[in-house]
Amino acid sequence: MSFQTAQQLENLNQKLSELNGDIRVSFEFFPPTTPAMETTLWNSVERLKTLEPSFVSVTYGANASTRDRTHSIIKEITQRTSLKAAPHLTCIATSADELKRIAQDYWDNGIKQIVALRGDLPDGSDKPKVYAEDLVRLLKEVADFDISVAAYPEVHPEAKSAQSDLLALKRKIEAGANRAITQFFFDVESYLRFRDRCVAVGIEQDIVPGILPVSNYKTLCKFAGFTNVKIPQWLHQQFEGLDDDQTTRNLVGASIAIDQVKVLSREGVKDFHFYTLNRSELTYAICHTLGVRPTSVIE
Repeated sequence: MSFQTAQQLENLNQKLSELNGDIRVSFEFFPPTTPAMETTLWNSVERLKTLEPSFVSVTYGANASTRDRTHSIIKEITQRTSLKAAPHLTCIATSADELKRIAQDYWDNGIKQIVALRGDLPDGSDKPKVYAEDLVRLLKEVADFDISVAAYPEVHPEAKSAQSDLLALKRKIEAGANRAITQFFFDVESYLRFRDRCVAVGIEQDIVPGILPVSNYKTLCKFAGFTNVKIPQWLHQQFEGLDDDQTTRNLVGASIAIDQVKVLSREGVKDFHFYTLNRSELTYAICHTLGVRPTSVIE
């Protein structure tokens, strides 16, 4: 390593240390389907809540049973903790009246934040009749929700072009969204270019990077396959030969995510949304490195 490279790394680490926790984080969970998974979820919620996230979100499945679990988990988080809980809500295969009923129920139960998404299309379905921008508009008619929407630095897999995808995001913002949260990514430059393009078309709301701490490379490849996320060759090489070595995979995954947030924090990013996959270890370690720690520790 050259002296210049070493100095650059030292400067980057120094800048990171000077953040002194001056960033905000949020976490995503998904509804558990077994008692064991429910225990894992609540263990993660209990540990990560000590970091005082801006909010936590819970994903929303395509079928009624998963949706009911989302509603239940969101309400339980609100009742058991002081966390702000934001349910995912989709508008595919759900009537406007039903969406309004769900939204009103959330509002009446003190849940003021929602992640508004179009949702996955059923197999064999035609072009959707409603989109996330319609859902945002509907939610704002019900109450003044704090709304997050999705953004895609590497372009939504169904988009006709990068420009049409960007304009779709702009319409969601204009409909009343407060921020956008990106799909996970590993090419930091793609996020920074996307952020610049958002500013160029008049999007002033925050574009919060979605960070996925990788602990299972095969699962990552499956996710990336249907989300249009580029898996760089260097990432493949990092996980090569670790199929049966969970401990090392965790260390590698944490290191990659920490490098991402180091660079993004240097570029002025203050908010990060972590896809936890209902596990706290990697996310907690990354936040610790960023200076996001329990208040008692900081004091």
